Amino acid sequence: MKAYMCVICGFIYEEEKGIPEQNIPAGTAWADVPETWKCPDCGASKDEFEMIEI
Repeated sequence: MKAYMCVICGFIYEEEKGIPEQNIPAGTAWADVPETWKCPDCGASKDEFEMIEI
């Protein structure tokens, strides 16, 4: 599983955890997160995220 960080605010999306409160279940691959999804902390678009190692 991979993690992706918002380059604007630092929010981290972890595939293994997902974001259940936004209907993105645990185990959801980044590629399967909708393109219309926005960062829950700052509203940045998905293309403002970069893959990181935790």
